[in-house]
Amino acid sequence: MANALLYVGAKPIMASDEREFAELFQQTDSLLLNIGHLSKTREKSLVAAAELAKELKKPTVVDLVGYGVSAVRNQVGRLLVAAEPTVVKGNISELRNFCGLPSQARGVDGSPLDQSEAALEELTLALQKLTVDYPRTIFLATGSQDLVVDQKNSWRLQNGVPELDRFTGTGDVVGALIAALLGSGVVGAAAVVSAVSYFNCCGEAAKNQRGLANFRQETLNQLTLLMETEWTKGVKGWQRSWI
Repeated sequence: MANALLYVGAKPIMASDEREFAELFQQTDSLLLNIGHLSKTREKSLVAAAELAKELKKPTVVDLVGYGVSAVRNQVGRLLVAAEPTVVKGNISELRNFCGLPSQARGVDGSPLDQSEAALEELTLALQKLTVDYPRTIFLATGSQDLVVDQKNSWRLQNGVPELDRFTGTGDVVGALIAALLGSGVVGAAAVVSAVSYFNCCGEAAKNQRGLANFRQETLNQLTLLMETEWTKGVKGWQRSWI
């Protein structure tokens, strides 16, 4: 995540000791909270950071990595979402679990069985209902198609290639890119749609590489290279308004 942010011109810093949060928050423009690696100490620091970000109105992304795997992980995820972050993200299976919908996922990997057209529509409607309780939060569910839902609109994003699901950290990078855009002043859903589409287009630009290791490296290269092109012309998807 740190390298990906450096590749796009952002300046990351990682911290988990809550004793320095107050000072760090004076120097940072946004916050990313990721529950991928949990412990009692980490839970305490995650919650403290979420509460401080809410108090200071700091743009925040919560990544619900592995939500649904365990009761502990679910509890921590709910605590972070209760702080009303700017964005809550996860793969489609993680967000189905968060909404209380059935899911075929195992571990942190999303299941293709959760991504039929009917399942995507079901999740979109469930996320729409969640925005009643979290009106200031945008929900992102990533998969073969990506869903973005806020209180007034939903987006279906259709860029990307299957290889992006075959190396570790792609979802983490997307969360980091969203946080970077929010910190730079891009507002709300525009930051989410732009970050997701940009990363997926990076994967498309790397798709002709032979071997997954080469594909991964070229996808990361494209984080710097693609911004020099008219990449937005290749964005695919559609938007639907609730009102």
